[in-house]
Amino acid sequence: MKWSLTLIPTVKEVPADAEVPSHRLMIRAGLMRKLASGTYTYLPLGWRCLRKIIRIVREEMDAAGALDILMPSVQPLELWQQTGRDVDYGETLGRFRDRHGRWNVLSPTAEEVVTHLAAGEISSYKQLPVNLYQISFKFRDEFRPRFGVLRSREFIMKDAYSFDATPESLDRSYRLMYDAYCRIFRRCGLDYVIVEAESGEMGGSGSHQFTVPCDTGEDIIVHTEDNTYAANLEKAAVDPLPKQTAADPIPPMQEVHTPAVGSIEAVCEFLHTQPHEMIKTLIYVTSENTLAVLVRGDHDVNPEKLTQATGGQHVELADEETIKKVSGAAVGFAGPMSLVEKGVHLIIDHAVAALPVGVTGANQTDYHIKNVVPGRDFPLDGDNVLVTDVRNAVEGDTYNGKPLHFKHGIEVGQVFKLGVKYSTKLHATFLDEQGREHPCLMGCYGIGINRIMASAIELANDPDGIIWPISIAPYEVLITAVNLDDPQVAQTAENLYQQLKNRGLEVLFDDRPLRAGVKFKDADLIGIPLRLTVGKKALAEGNVELKLRRESDRRAVPVDQAPDRVRELVDQLYAELNP
Repeated sequence: MKWSLTLIPTVKEVPADAEVPSHRLMIRAGLMRKLASGTYTYLPLGWRCLRKIIRIVREEMDAAGALDILMPSVQPLELWQQTGRDVDYGETLGRFRDRHGRWNVLSPTAEEVVTHLAAGEISSYKQLPVNLYQISFKFRDEFRPRFGVLRSREFIMKDAYSFDATPESLDRSYRLMYDAYCRIFRRCGLDYVIVEAESGEMGGSGSHQFTVPCDTGEDIIVHTEDNTYAANLEKAAVDPLPKQTAADPIPPMQEVHTPAVGSIEAVCEFLHTQPHEMIKTLIYVTSENTLAVLVRGDHDVNPEKLTQATGGQHVELADEETIKKVSGAAVGFAGPMSLVEKGVHLIIDHAVAALPVGVTGANQTDYHIKNVVPGRDFPLDGDNVLVTDVRNAVEGDTYNGKPLHFKHGIEVGQVFKLGVKYSTKLHATFLDEQGREHPCLMGCYGIGINRIMASAIELANDPDGIIWPISIAPYEVLITAVNLDDPQVAQTAENLYQQLKNRGLEVLFDDRPLRAGVKFKDADLIGIPLRLTVGKKALAEGNVELKLRRESDRRAVPVDQAPDRVRELVDQLYAELNP
């Protein structure tokens, strides 16, 4: 492709709303343009990159035996109501009413639709296992789209769904996808780590997340120094803290007037105490119960762990009216005392149970209580009381006695064992050899296509621009012709362009009548892995210049040897991705 015949609108200015390198560079390099908050138009370079990623994903999915299909983006809300995920997704689920008054959703994923399909098509164990996948646009009504395509409202996802008859067969399907994901991310040039993950609103019994370590990532990877344990923050387990004992006898509880002091920081300042000595009492509700969740003042409740502690129920923070009804006080003044007697379930984090004494709300507006002893002043066992790990891991925590470390990352893929969550509710069943009916065992497997592109840029860029992996670069080779007004330069560049294309290479020919400096800046910005420069000075000596984008060195190569040398270098770059 000749630059003059395509659309590559590079810009010097950094977009004002771009917070991370991938967002800045995808705009500056002319890969995409913003239409509205969280939605983008992909221009020729960006779409070429996405198509290459899609091709790699499709090749590996096909090789693993998955079957390529395409499901609707518009889905009946009724299906989501049958599984309860209309509540789980909440306002993130894009909904609209059609002209007939029926409610629909814009697909954020397709578990419901594919299970509905399986319910109509699968009837016998002889049809299992089967794995169906699609690559399509998804929509999530994000409250705050940010970081370009890393958190957008519309995105491209590969989602696959396996159906099996036995747990052993599900394990094999899961492993096939796990291994395929390793090949996909390796071929895309990503350095990734695999961590244990929570299933979240997907449900199921097990999950692994494929994450690209990156300072700008929104996900947090928790790991031991020797990497024998790694999980995302939602899954990361922590060792219980040892029970602490007070040096002196602890006096009875003491009520303290704390007018208009509701936050942890304000209470600590008012009472001259520390956050780790505070007991936060947070009121939650499920479809069945009211919960009081207790964590230390310096800790945060982990929603995924809380969901697991309730047996997978949907859990959400109570509204102000419920909090007042349960505690008898305004928000910020709840405490655990006497709540069990009111039918409230206590879920107590290990770190709270380990406290010798603490400060908590008094269940009375504008009052707190000092000298609160876990086990003395509120129960640590008994009916409706559970002591468990229900908080986010923090610096200083350990797992299996090993200190935990933290780093940021970008989630690019995740695999789940769903079990029978969807097949039971949507009646996707099969008959076994004895004619007995069973729900299909399901797995699901997602990859963020756009995120692969953004992650590659986050991992490999410099002050001048993008440094693409060869496998997903928009083009493999860039010919930069300078002094195009010289007939010999123009003819040599054109000849090399044709010879490289004849060797099966993807070539972008910068044939614009611009100054050399402008062309070189654009070349670095768009990041094509190999640049071949044709200029008057080098040509006078019978040479052209070769340069890898990732290196600073330039090498002179005789014109007649250049096509073969370029082919060798391109093959070498591919070989590095497939050792």
